[in-house]
Amino acid sequence: MDLDALKLERDKLKDALREVEAEVRKIEASLKSLRQREIQAKREIEALTTLIEIKETRDAKPAEP
Repeated sequence: MDLDALKLERDKLKDALREVEAEVRKIEASLKSLRQREIQAKREIEALTTLIEIKETRDAKPAEP
């Protein structure tokens, strides 16, 4: 291979790498968003579980005369 062909191939690979890196950044941003949604859902489940436990405790207490 001559020098120009090698340089052309290198430039093509650099362009491809930039595209891959951009896609990785996009996917990482999407993943971060999904993780935030996961954390929020877990917090909501915990809050509802706590409310259920409080309600069950109150309902289980016998009525005082």
